[in-house]
Amino acid sequence: MEPELMRKLLSLGETGEDVVLATVIRTAGSTPRNPGAKMLVLKDGRVYGTIGGGLGEAVVISEASSVFNNKSSKKYRVSMTSDIAAGEGMVCGGEMEVFIDFISGGDRETRQVFAAYSEAQGKNENPLLVTITDIDDDKKEILGRKMVFLPANSEAGDLGCAEATEQARLLAGRFQTARKPELVTLAGGSRLNTVEKLELLFEPGVPTPQILILGGGHITVPLVKISSVLGYRTIVVDDRPSFADTARFPEAGRVICAGFKGFLKNFKVAPETYIIIVTRGHMHDLGCLREVINQPAAYIGMIGSRRKIKMIMTQLEKEGISRERLNEVHSPIGLDIGAETPEEIALSILAEIVGVRRGRKYNNDKL
Repeated sequence: MEPELMRKLLSLGETGEDVVLATVIRTAGSTPRNPGAKMLVLKDGRVYGTIGGGLGEAVVISEASSVFNNKSSKKYRVSMTSDIAAGEGMVCGGEMEVFIDFISGGDRETRQVFAAYSEAQGKNENPLLVTITDIDDDKKEILGRKMVFLPANSEAGDLGCAEATEQARLLAGRFQTARKPELVTLAGGSRLNTVEKLELLFEPGVPTPQILILGGGHITVPLVKISSVLGYRTIVVDDRPSFADTARFPEAGRVICAGFKGFLKNFKVAPETYIIIVTRGHMHDLGCLREVINQPAAYIGMIGSRRKIKMIMTQLEKEGISRERLNEVHSPIGLDIGAETPEEIALSILAEIVGVRRGRKYNNDKL
């Protein structure tokens, strides 16, 4: 779950307000959002987050009213091939199954599960949230029940049914390090004894992506602003005190004044780290790329003219860096949108990063 949406959910819990949490749990064909997309619906009609917008989302919001009235969770199928799609001029041609989950303002146990999940997610500890999204009719009172698996084999909450909890424990190891939600349906007989049917949604707490910006010049100012809006954690590094200034980058998570090489020697690059090299000169860019080229970053991008880029790539290839590895560097950085201003360049860079994060492939053969 997006950290901002989780914070909103927890803050509403402090006021004792009932909420409905709508989660896309299964899709088929072309749909506006993927499994795991969420939105919060309040009884007065306020909505936070989105599962795709349009009439399809409006139908789910309408269904949330019955969930509030009945105080019970349910699954709901939205067909993008129906009049909903036709009414919007959509050509999605798919279906979304949405779990519309009633969470009582007085349900302290569920709030504690969410709080434990949120805390672990904030520490990038890969928590795993499990929700019952379907179960026998005579056990519907535990529909929506949750538990979370935490580091060091610890847990918070339980599923309200011994067999369901045990099945979650048996399956948790498979999904603890997954990068996306997984829906598991179990049937009586081979795996279940006291329950005829059981459906569990496993949602790993994927670490919040981190953007490391090497260089604090003009482009970095809009880079940090837009990154913040997109939900990325940002670190800005520059060796000039006047540029490595927190007042210059109020939205940044950290602003560090240090030499690039010394900082990178001690910085741990993670698989969810996106690196942007926008220093003030050729030699700094070369030194930064040399330090990070073999790190497990999700993305490495370097600004510069094609002539400068060719010089740097040629130098690193002479130093033994493979052509294949160098071709993975996004340089010239950003998508080609004809950007000229710092704001436009920042937009093109972050558009490319979003594309990489969402699985887009780009041709980076610059040599």
